[in-house]
Amino acid sequence: MGSYKFIFFATLTIQCVFAAKNCNFPAIFNFGDSNSDTGGLAASFGPIPSPSGETFFHSPQGRDCDGRLVIDFIAQSLGLPFVHPYLDSIGANFTRGANFATAGSTIRRQNTTFFQTGYSPFSMDVQSWQYDQFVNRSLSTKNAVFKELLPTADSISNGLYTIDVGQNDLTSAYVQGMTTEQVMAEVPDMIKKLVIVIQNIYWNGGRSFWIHNTGPFGCLPYVLDRFPLTAAEVDKFGCGSTFNSVAQYYNKKLKEAVVQLRKQFPLASFTYVDIYSVKFAVITKASELGFEHPLMACCGHGGKYNFNIKWGCGYTYWIHGKPVQVAKSCKDPSVRVNWDGYHFTEAANKWIFNQIVNGAYSDPPTPISQACSAKDS
Repeated sequence: MGSYKFIFFATLTIQCVFAAKNCNFPAIFNFGDSNSDTGGLAASFGPIPSPSGETFFHSPQGRDCDGRLVIDFIAQSLGLPFVHPYLDSIGANFTRGANFATAGSTIRRQNTTFFQTGYSPFSMDVQSWQYDQFVNRSLSTKNAVFKELLPTADSISNGLYTIDVGQNDLTSAYVQGMTTEQVMAEVPDMIKKLVIVIQNIYWNGGRSFWIHNTGPFGCLPYVLDRFPLTAAEVDKFGCGSTFNSVAQYYNKKLKEAVVQLRKQFPLASFTYVDIYSVKFAVITKASELGFEHPLMACCGHGGKYNFNIKWGCGYTYWIHGKPVQVAKSCKDPSVRVNWDGYHFTEAANKWIFNQIVNGAYSDPPTPISQACSAKDS
């Protein structure tokens, strides 16, 4: 009798999976850092220089990449336009969502300025406040022209809320001189403050959350260049194992928080996405996947990792009245993993997206097209 019960429940489970319907998300509202910034920081502090954008857009488009980011592929897969930055007023149309992410953003506010360290003033609490105003003004405006450019109540409640943040909080702690033990001790407070932001989004109408954990920042050229490691601290792939262990600890605590959010808000959908494993795979299995030099920046200048913090991607200086670009793009970004020492190339972003889109790295294992709340499914 027990075997029949197993067959019955297994069959029922399969039927439920196949019966799941696409959510038809009307909009995307994104929060985070440079991994998903589609132009917010550039609109605030000046454009990103060429050759960024060269692969897909053929000109800089406010993205720290040669082309599209994972969030761009997500939007395209859902039949939605690229998510417009909240901070960019030129040509703004927010009917299909808004992007509050900015490069350099952290969960917690930094006790420094953008010009001192490069960390964004638009931390997650600020992004949350921006979202508050955005929702309130969208729903209360009487101006007919503005109404045509702002989301409806339906889009706000039925949209997909994507979040990708945390890496900068961890690296900034090291920049401040903290030890690994001290950084790990800060992680619970980082997660606590991120949860407050997610709760605020829920109370403003958000119900469907797609939450990325943080990547293996110990494999990024800027980290490897800035924080030299001993042989014992480097794994067989050349990555900083100490840094990656901190990222994994952050991810463990984030996943625990997501479980608690599900209990607190049972009518919402919280999908935890293991972006760490996918990014680690594209770096450590690069040659198998058709990539090369995974620990080197494609666009950069000099050194073991083709990275110089003073001469970033696109850096140009003048000689005899003529501009000379020092940090140029590599010959073929399509076979490279890392773009500028900090971020991934479009080719790597596309591969990463293809791994996560169907839910293979998600908890629960739900495709992004079906990751809506119970009330919407």
